[in-house]
Amino acid sequence: MKTFSWSVRVYYEDTDAGGVVYYANYLKFFERARTEMLRRYGFEQDQLIALDNIIFVVRSVTIDYLKPARFNEQIDVSTKLIENKKISLTFEQSILRQNDLLCTGKVRIACLDAQTFKPKPIPIAILEQLT
Repeated sequence: MKTFSWSVRVYYEDTDAGGVVYYANYLKFFERARTEMLRRYGFEQDQLIALDNIIFVVRSVTIDYLKPARFNEQIDVSTKLIENKKISLTFEQSILRQNDLLCTGKVRIACLDAQTFKPKPIPIAILEQLT
């Protein structure tokens, strides 16, 4: 399956008092990369709500912190779909500084009806672009 990569700079607001990325902010980088991946393939999340009445929510996350990212560094967040089911997608994500692996994780998202928050099948057009 395809791997998507997104580059971002670490801002002061991303760091703790020690100048390293605060642990919870790695999840924000993962989230932004998945959003940018959808955008790259022509899917805006606000449009998915308005036109398809769906939202994506995080169902589960596992994350391993290997090395710290620091203020003002350029990092790359990679995202790869590793499992797709009728209503959920599982992504393998990693954060690198050049070739130095900083963090890895698996994120499972679910597709829900935007009004009822009940599971809803992922649109075929999205699955076709991600796989």
